[in-house]
Amino acid sequence: MASVVSTNPNVLGGTPVFTGTRVPVNSLFDYLKRGRNIDYFLEQFPTVQRSQVEHLLDEVKIQALACQSQS
Repeated sequence: MASVVSTNPNVLGGTPVFTGTRVPVNSLFDYLKRGRNIDYFLEQFPTVQRSQVEHLLDEVKIQALACQSQS
């Protein structure tokens, strides 16, 4: 996930952002939680690439399934 998410103390105080942007990763989850879709998110944040969002969601899914299998 390091390729699509980065942290830097000089960028938003170290908040995880989509690499190459100043868009916090958490903003994607906030949009999805409020019922917005990925297309809408990408329209609002054109510096984020669809491939970054898809890769992040794939990684989160893999981690969630790994946690489930350990339970």
